[in-house]
Amino acid sequence: MSKNMASWDRAIRIVLGIIFLALAIVKGGSWIILGIVGIVFLITSAIGVCPLYSLLGFKTLKEE
Repeated sequence: MSKNMASWDRAIRIVLGIIFLALAIVKGGSWIILGIVGIVFLITSAIGVCPLYSLLGFKTLKEE
């Protein structure tokens, strides 16, 4: 898979991923679903590929 996420998109996902994980840890219960979303955000930002973007044919990364 080729990268489809710009650096600003990755940075936003990292921040949101950390916030979502922190909320899941502090609140517990059904907030764990938000924690899972946070983990997905962190993984996709680390690899630079969003599978949903690939399915929809969407890219935030500009062609060089």
